[in-house]
Amino acid sequence: MAEGDDKKVTIDFGSGGRPATGSATGRGGGAQAAMELGKGLDVGTANLVSAVQDAQGNLILKSQRNAFIDIDADDFTRNMLTKLNVQYVVVNNRMVVIGDPAFELANIFNRPTRRPMKHGLISPDERDALPIEKMLIETLLGPPQTQGEILYFSVPADPVDAAERNIIYHRGLFEGMLRKLGYNAKPLNEGHAVVFSELADEDFTGIGISCGGGMFNVCVAYKTIPCLQFSTSRGGDWIDNNVSQVLGVSPSKACAIKEKGVDLRNPRNREEEAIEIYYRELIKYTLGQIKARFEKGQNMPAFPDPIDIVFAGGTAKIGGFVECVQTVYEEIDFPLRVKRFWRPDDALTSVAKGCLVAAMSDE
Repeated sequence: MAEGDDKKVTIDFGSGGRPATGSATGRGGGAQAAMELGKGLDVGTANLVSAVQDAQGNLILKSQRNAFIDIDADDFTRNMLTKLNVQYVVVNNRMVVIGDPAFELANIFNRPTRRPMKHGLISPDERDALPIEKMLIETLLGPPQTQGEILYFSVPADPVDAAERNIIYHRGLFEGMLRKLGYNAKPLNEGHAVVFSELADEDFTGIGISCGGGMFNVCVAYKTIPCLQFSTSRGGDWIDNNVSQVLGVSPSKACAIKEKGVDLRNPRNREEEAIEIYYRELIKYTLGQIKARFEKGQNMPAFPDPIDIVFAGGTAKIGGFVECVQTVYEEIDFPLRVKRFWRPDDALTSVAKGCLVAAMSDE
Protein backbone atom coordinates (compact mmCIF):
# COMPACT_ATOMS: atom_id res chain seq x y z
CA MET A 1 0.00 0.00 0.00
CA ALA A 2 1.41 3.42 -0.91
CA GLU A 3 1.56 6.01 1.85
CA GLY A 4 -1.09 8.14 0.18
CA ASP A 5 -3.61 5.29 0.04
CA ASP A 6 -4.85 6.02 3.55
CA LYS A 7 -6.51 9.20 2.29
CA LYS A 8 -9.27 7.02 0.85
CA VAL A 9 -10.01 5.44 4.21
CA THR A 10 -12.67 6.96 6.45
CA ILE A 11 -12.21 6.42 10.19
CA ASP A 12 -14.76 7.45 12.82
CA PHE A 13 -14.59 6.68 16.51
CA GLY A 14 -17.55 4.81 17.97
CA SER A 15 -19.37 5.92 21.07
CA GLY A 16 -16.99 3.78 23.09
CA GLY A 17 -14.43 6.55 22.70
CA ARG A 18 -10.85 6.63 21.51
CA PRO A 19 -8.74 3.51 21.89
CA ALA A 20 -7.30 3.08 25.35
CA THR A 21 -3.62 3.76 25.78
CA GLY A 22 -1.26 2.80 28.55
CA SER A 23 -0.17 4.76 31.57
CA ALA A 24 2.77 4.83 33.97
CA THR A 25 1.50 1.59 35.45
CA GLY A 26 0.81 -0.28 32.21
CA ARG A 27 -2.24 -0.25 29.94
CA GLY A 28 -5.11 2.18 30.44
CA GLY A 29 -5.54 5.95 30.70
CA GLY A 30 -3.35 8.27 32.74
CA ALA A 31 -3.09 11.92 33.71
CA GLN A 32 -0.64 14.19 31.88
CA ALA A 33 2.42 15.56 33.68
CA ALA A 34 5.44 17.68 32.78
CA MET A 35 7.79 15.59 30.63
CA GLU A 36 11.39 15.82 29.56
CA LEU A 37 12.00 16.25 25.85
CA GLY A 38 12.62 13.10 23.84
CA LYS A 39 10.53 9.96 23.37
CA GLY A 40 11.13 6.32 22.48
CA LEU A 41 8.82 4.05 20.50
CA ASP A 42 9.05 0.31 20.01
CA VAL A 43 7.22 -0.54 16.79
CA GLY A 44 6.70 -4.25 17.37
CA THR A 45 4.75 -6.79 15.38
CA ALA A 46 2.75 -7.86 18.43
CA ASN A 47 2.96 -4.79 20.69
CA LEU A 48 3.56 -1.06 20.51
CA VAL A 49 5.40 0.48 23.49
CA SER A 50 6.26 4.13 24.13
CA ALA A 51 8.65 5.57 26.72
CA VAL A 52 9.13 9.06 28.10
CA GLN A 53 10.62 10.52 31.29
CA ASP A 54 8.87 13.09 33.47
CA ALA A 55 10.46 16.10 35.11
CA GLN A 56 11.09 14.11 38.32
CA GLY A 57 13.02 11.41 36.46
CA ASN A 58 10.23 8.81 36.52
CA LEU A 59 9.88 6.55 33.51
CA ILE A 60 6.43 6.61 31.88
CA LEU A 61 5.66 3.57 29.74
CA LYS A 62 2.57 2.93 27.63
CA SER A 63 1.75 -0.19 25.64
CA GLN A 64 -0.90 -1.51 23.31
CA ARG A 65 -1.47 -4.68 21.30
CA ASN A 66 -0.65 -4.05 17.66
CA ALA A 67 -3.76 -5.81 16.40
CA PHE A 68 -7.36 -5.36 15.28
CA ILE A 69 -10.40 -7.47 14.45
CA ASP A 70 -13.55 -6.97 12.34
CA ILE A 71 -16.94 -7.45 13.93
CA ASP A 72 -20.53 -7.26 12.68
CA ALA A 73 -21.62 -3.67 12.15
CA ASP A 74 -25.14 -3.82 13.56
CA ASP A 75 -26.94 -1.81 16.24
CA PHE A 76 -26.97 -4.67 18.75
CA THR A 77 -23.20 -5.18 18.58
CA ARG A 78 -22.60 -1.45 18.68
CA ASN A 79 -24.72 -1.05 21.81
CA MET A 80 -23.10 -4.03 23.53
CA LEU A 81 -19.59 -2.72 22.88
CA THR A 82 -20.62 0.68 24.23
CA LYS A 83 -22.10 -0.82 27.41
CA LEU A 84 -18.99 -2.94 27.95
CA ASN A 85 -16.78 0.13 27.34
CA VAL A 86 -14.96 -1.65 24.50
CA GLN A 87 -13.40 0.90 22.17
CA TYR A 88 -14.06 0.50 18.48
CA VAL A 89 -13.67 2.50 15.30
CA VAL A 90 -15.61 2.57 12.06
CA VAL A 91 -13.36 2.05 9.06
CA ASN A 92 -15.11 2.40 5.71
CA ASN A 93 -18.46 1.54 7.33
CA ARG A 94 -16.99 -1.53 9.09
CA MET A 95 -16.72 -1.84 12.89
CA VAL A 96 -13.19 -2.60 14.00
CA VAL A 97 -11.95 -3.26 17.54
CA ILE A 98 -8.28 -2.40 17.95
CA GLY A 99 -5.53 -2.96 20.48
CA ASP A 100 -5.95 -5.08 23.62
CA PRO A 101 -9.72 -5.63 23.25
CA ALA A 102 -9.16 -7.08 19.76
CA PHE A 103 -6.86 -9.74 21.18
CA GLU A 104 -9.37 -10.61 23.91
CA LEU A 105 -12.29 -10.89 21.47
CA ALA A 106 -10.22 -13.04 19.12
CA ASN A 107 -9.59 -15.52 21.93
CA ILE A 108 -13.26 -15.61 22.90
CA PHE A 109 -14.40 -16.36 19.35
CA ASN A 110 -11.30 -18.45 18.45
CA ARG A 111 -10.57 -16.14 15.54
CA PRO A 112 -7.20 -14.79 14.41
CA THR A 113 -6.53 -11.11 14.96
CA ARG A 114 -5.57 -8.97 12.03
CA ARG A 115 -2.16 -7.35 12.26
CA PRO A 116 -0.99 -4.04 10.79
CA MET A 117 2.47 -5.61 10.78
CA LYS A 118 3.76 -8.98 9.62
CA HIS A 119 7.22 -10.50 10.11
CA GLY A 120 8.46 -7.29 11.74
CA LEU A 121 7.41 -5.04 8.83
CA ILE A 122 4.26 -3.20 7.76
CA SER A 123 1.95 -5.85 6.35
CA PRO A 124 1.49 -5.88 2.56
CA ASP A 125 -1.61 -8.07 2.98
CA GLU A 126 -3.69 -5.71 5.11
CA ARG A 127 -5.33 -2.87 3.21
CA ASP A 128 -6.21 -1.16 6.50
CA ALA A 129 -2.73 -1.56 8.01
CA LEU A 130 -1.55 2.01 7.60
CA PRO A 131 -4.57 3.93 8.97
CA ILE A 132 -4.93 1.50 11.90
CA GLU A 133 -1.22 1.80 12.69
CA LYS A 134 -1.36 5.59 12.52
CA MET A 135 -4.29 5.60 14.92
CA LEU A 136 -2.63 3.31 17.46
CA ILE A 137 0.64 5.23 17.40
CA GLU A 138 -0.99 8.65 17.61
CA THR A 139 -3.09 7.70 20.64
CA LEU A 140 -0.08 6.04 22.28
CA LEU A 141 2.37 8.93 21.78
CA GLY A 142 0.15 11.99 21.88
CA PRO A 143 1.41 15.23 20.30
CA PRO A 144 5.03 16.37 20.64
CA GLN A 145 5.75 18.85 23.41
CA THR A 146 7.54 21.07 20.92
CA GLN A 147 7.53 20.92 17.14
CA GLY A 148 10.35 18.65 16.07
CA GLU A 149 10.73 16.85 19.42
CA ILE A 150 13.20 14.03 18.89
CA LEU A 151 11.73 10.54 18.83
CA TYR A 152 13.70 7.36 18.20
CA PHE A 153 11.66 4.45 16.87
CA SER A 154 12.71 0.85 16.50
CA VAL A 155 13.39 -0.81 13.15
CA PRO A 156 14.54 -4.35 12.39
CA ALA A 157 17.91 -5.15 10.92
CA ASP A 158 18.18 -6.80 7.52
CA PRO A 159 17.20 -10.47 7.92
CA VAL A 160 19.85 -13.08 7.21
CA ASP A 161 17.31 -15.70 6.12
CA ALA A 162 14.74 -13.70 4.13
CA ALA A 163 16.48 -11.58 1.52
CA GLU A 164 13.16 -10.57 -0.04
CA ARG A 165 12.21 -8.60 3.07
CA ASN A 166 13.47 -5.07 2.56
CA ILE A 167 13.32 -2.70 5.52
CA ILE A 168 13.89 0.48 3.49
CA TYR A 169 10.19 1.08 2.74
CA HIS A 170 9.16 0.13 6.29
CA ARG A 171 11.68 2.53 7.84
CA GLY A 172 10.76 5.38 5.49
CA LEU A 173 7.04 4.83 6.03
CA PHE A 174 7.24 5.17 9.82
CA GLU A 175 9.71 8.02 9.59
CA GLY A 176 7.26 9.95 7.42
CA MET A 177 4.27 8.99 9.59
CA LEU A 178 5.94 10.24 12.77
CA ARG A 179 7.19 13.43 11.16
CA LYS A 180 3.63 14.23 10.08
CA LEU A 181 2.72 14.01 13.77
CA GLY A 182 5.33 16.71 14.48
CA TYR A 183 8.29 14.61 15.63
CA ASN A 184 11.88 14.59 14.46
CA ALA A 185 11.83 10.82 13.94
CA LYS A 186 15.02 8.76 13.83
CA PRO A 187 15.34 4.96 13.39
CA LEU A 188 17.24 2.71 15.80
CA ASN A 189 17.92 -1.00 15.37
CA GLU A 190 15.96 -3.08 17.91
CA GLY A 191 18.96 -5.04 19.13
CA HIS A 192 21.00 -1.85 19.53
CA ALA A 193 18.16 -0.39 21.61
CA VAL A 194 18.41 -3.40 23.95
CA VAL A 195 22.14 -2.69 24.36
CA PHE A 196 21.37 0.93 25.30
CA SER A 197 18.68 0.00 27.82
CA GLU A 198 20.18 -3.08 29.49
CA LEU A 199 23.99 -3.15 29.15
CA ALA A 200 25.00 0.14 30.77
CA ASP A 201 26.66 -1.74 33.67
CA GLU A 202 28.74 -3.65 31.11
CA ASP A 203 29.97 -0.43 29.45
CA PHE A 204 27.43 -1.10 26.67
CA THR A 205 29.42 -4.13 25.57
CA GLY A 206 27.86 -7.50 24.79
CA ILE A 207 24.98 -8.87 22.76
CA GLY A 208 21.44 -7.48 22.89
CA ILE A 209 18.68 -9.61 21.40
CA SER A 210 15.15 -8.31 20.89
CA CYS A 211 12.82 -11.32 20.85
CA GLY A 212 9.79 -9.98 19.01
CA GLY A 213 6.67 -11.42 17.51
CA GLY A 214 7.80 -11.21 13.90
CA MET A 215 11.59 -11.34 14.18
CA PHE A 216 14.52 -11.79 16.51
CA ASN A 217 16.94 -8.85 16.22
CA VAL A 218 20.58 -9.26 17.27
CA CYS A 219 23.18 -6.59 17.97
CA VAL A 220 26.77 -7.32 18.96
CA ALA A 221 28.21 -4.13 20.46
CA TYR A 222 31.50 -2.91 21.90
CA LYS A 223 31.26 0.24 24.04
CA THR A 224 27.96 1.27 22.36
CA ILE A 225 29.34 0.73 18.83
CA PRO A 226 27.45 -1.97 16.90
CA CYS A 227 29.89 -4.45 15.37
CA LEU A 228 27.26 -6.80 13.96
CA GLN A 229 23.52 -6.36 13.47
CA PHE A 230 21.08 -8.76 11.86
CA SER A 231 17.63 -10.23 12.27
CA THR A 232 16.07 -13.62 11.67
CA SER A 233 12.62 -14.26 10.24
CA ARG A 234 11.54 -16.34 13.23
CA GLY A 235 9.89 -14.94 16.33
CA GLY A 236 6.89 -15.41 18.59
CA ASP A 237 4.53 -15.66 15.61
CA TRP A 238 6.61 -18.53 14.23
CA ILE A 239 6.02 -20.40 17.48
CA ASP A 240 2.29 -19.58 17.50
CA ASN A 241 1.78 -20.63 13.88
CA ASN A 242 3.57 -23.95 14.35
CA VAL A 243 1.80 -24.71 17.62
CA SER A 244 -1.56 -23.85 16.04
CA GLN A 245 -0.91 -26.32 13.22
CA VAL A 246 0.00 -29.25 15.44
CA LEU A 247 -2.80 -28.57 17.95
CA GLY A 248 -5.50 -27.55 15.49
CA VAL A 249 -6.27 -24.16 17.07
CA SER A 250 -5.98 -20.57 15.84
CA PRO A 251 -2.64 -18.74 16.22
CA SER A 252 -4.36 -16.31 18.64
CA LYS A 253 -5.43 -19.24 20.81
CA ALA A 254 -1.92 -20.69 20.69
CA CYS A 255 -0.55 -17.30 21.77
CA ALA A 256 -3.03 -17.12 24.65
CA ILE A 257 -1.95 -20.59 25.85
CA LYS A 258 1.69 -19.50 25.64
CA GLU A 259 1.03 -16.43 27.77
CA LYS A 260 -0.93 -18.22 30.54
CA GLY A 261 1.93 -19.18 32.78
CA VAL A 262 3.79 -21.79 30.71
CA ASP A 263 7.19 -22.80 32.10
CA LEU A 264 9.59 -24.28 29.57
CA ARG A 265 11.30 -26.25 32.35
CA ASN A 266 8.15 -28.15 33.21
CA PRO A 267 5.52 -28.51 30.45
CA ARG A 268 2.36 -29.95 31.99
CA ASN A 269 0.36 -31.10 28.98
CA ARG A 270 0.44 -31.62 25.23
CA GLU A 271 -0.11 -27.93 24.49
CA GLU A 272 2.77 -26.82 26.70
CA GLU A 273 5.02 -29.57 25.32
CA ALA A 274 4.44 -28.22 21.81
CA ILE A 275 5.31 -24.71 22.97
CA GLU A 276 8.48 -25.96 24.68
CA ILE A 277 9.59 -27.85 21.55
CA TYR A 278 9.27 -24.84 19.28
CA TYR A 279 10.82 -22.45 21.81
CA ARG A 280 13.86 -24.70 22.09
CA GLU A 281 14.14 -24.89 18.31
CA LEU A 282 13.88 -21.09 18.00
CA ILE A 283 16.59 -20.52 20.61
CA LYS A 284 18.85 -23.08 18.94
CA TYR A 285 18.28 -21.41 15.58
CA THR A 286 19.10 -17.93 16.96
CA LEU A 287 22.31 -18.95 18.71
CA GLY A 288 23.27 -20.90 15.60
CA GLN A 289 22.91 -17.80 13.45
CA ILE A 290 25.17 -15.81 15.81
CA LYS A 291 27.70 -18.64 15.73
CA ALA A 292 27.65 -18.72 11.93
CA ARG A 293 28.23 -14.96 11.65
CA PHE A 294 31.30 -15.15 13.90
CA GLU A 295 32.73 -18.22 12.19
CA LYS A 296 32.27 -16.91 8.65
CA GLY A 297 32.61 -13.17 9.10
CA GLN A 298 35.72 -11.03 9.08
CA ASN A 299 36.57 -8.17 11.42
CA MET A 300 34.42 -9.63 14.19
CA PRO A 301 35.26 -8.25 17.64
CA ALA A 302 37.55 -10.31 19.86
CA PHE A 303 36.19 -9.66 23.33
CA PRO A 304 38.96 -9.85 25.95
CA ASP A 305 36.51 -10.91 28.67
CA PRO A 306 33.34 -13.01 28.77
CA ILE A 307 30.30 -11.01 27.75
CA ASP A 308 26.64 -10.75 28.71
CA ILE A 309 23.91 -11.81 26.31
CA VAL A 310 20.60 -10.17 27.24
CA PHE A 311 17.25 -11.24 25.81
CA ALA A 312 14.40 -8.71 25.76
CA GLY A 313 11.00 -8.50 24.09
CA GLY A 314 7.67 -10.17 24.67
CA THR A 315 8.71 -13.59 23.33
CA ALA A 316 11.40 -13.83 26.03
CA LYS A 317 8.92 -13.36 28.89
CA ILE A 318 7.89 -17.02 29.12
CA GLY A 319 8.93 -18.97 32.23
CA GLY A 320 12.21 -20.87 31.99
CA PHE A 321 13.42 -18.96 28.92
CA VAL A 322 16.90 -18.18 30.24
CA GLU A 323 17.37 -21.74 31.52
CA CYS A 324 16.40 -23.05 28.09
CA VAL A 325 18.98 -20.75 26.49
CA GLN A 326 21.66 -22.02 28.89
CA THR A 327 20.82 -25.64 28.04
CA VAL A 328 21.01 -25.02 24.29
CA TYR A 329 24.26 -23.06 24.70
CA GLU A 330 25.88 -26.03 26.42
CA GLU A 331 24.87 -28.28 23.52
CA ILE A 332 26.58 -26.24 20.78
CA ASP A 333 30.15 -25.11 20.23
CA PHE A 334 29.51 -21.40 20.70
CA PRO A 335 32.45 -19.17 19.59
CA LEU A 336 32.19 -16.64 22.45
CA ARG A 337 32.76 -16.88 26.17
CA VAL A 338 29.55 -15.87 27.92
CA LYS A 339 29.53 -14.47 31.44
CA ARG A 340 25.77 -14.77 31.81
CA PHE A 341 22.53 -15.05 29.92
CA TRP A 342 19.76 -12.95 31.41
CA ARG A 343 16.43 -11.27 30.84
CA PRO A 344 15.28 -7.89 32.21
CA ASP A 345 12.44 -7.83 34.72
CA ASP A 346 10.26 -5.96 32.21
CA ALA A 347 11.45 -7.51 28.98
CA LEU A 348 8.59 -6.07 26.92
CA THR A 349 9.70 -2.45 27.42
CA SER A 350 13.46 -2.74 26.86
CA VAL A 351 13.44 -1.62 23.23
CA ALA A 352 11.27 1.43 23.97
CA LYS A 353 13.55 2.37 26.88
CA GLY A 354 16.62 2.03 24.68
CA CYS A 355 15.02 4.31 22.09
CA LEU A 356 14.29 6.80 24.87
CA VAL A 357 17.96 6.74 25.99
CA ALA A 358 18.99 7.56 22.43
CA ALA A 359 16.39 10.33 22.12
CA MET A 360 17.29 12.06 25.40
CA SER A 361 20.98 11.86 24.57
CA ASP A 362 20.23 13.46 21.21
CA GLU A 363 18.06 16.17 22.74
